[in-house]
Amino acid sequence: MSRVVSWLQIREQQLFYIVNRKMRHSALDRFFAAATHLGGASVTIAATLLVALFGSGSWRLAGLESLIALAVSHVPVAVVKRTYPRRRPYLVLPETNICKNPLTDHSFPSGHSTAVFSVVVPFVCAAPALGFVLLPLAGLVSLSRIYLGLHYPSDCAAGIALGTCAGLGAVAWFA
Repeated sequence: MSRVVSWLQIREQQLFYIVNRKMRHSALDRFFAAATHLGGASVTIAATLLVALFGSGSWRLAGLESLIALAVSHVPVAVVKRTYPRRRPYLVLPETNICKNPLTDHSFPSGHSTAVFSVVVPFVCAAPALGFVLLPLAGLVSLSRIYLGLHYPSDCAAGIALGTCAGLGAVAWFA
């Protein structure tokens, strides 16, 4: 079993370095520094509140589902971060490119990835055509977390899974 875990860790480091170091470009630096904020608390809470309060019909319902999914999804994030403390990659891996003011809390799972997918999924369920825009955008937010040196790929994958499950759960609750 330890050979499998070791193999996975090596592959994850390689993937991390591809995104964090080999993809480096000044335009991507600016893009990902901005895109990462789409998964932050200010944007996700404001967007869901605005749609839940001022939307109508199915949009209001999708906004409410997203707001509930966002709130519910952060319970397991907080629990897992405390239960399985994982140091951020820039603290562990040499030559990691990092953003300004890097976070110092634990890395696993990615809260930004969780947040953006918990918000996006109910909107995609309400209007599937939005998936062509919202899902790649959410994926870029997750990718930005690796690019900026703040998360490992598995942190983001776990966040995507948690956020997606929370979003689908909220949609199912109201169905």
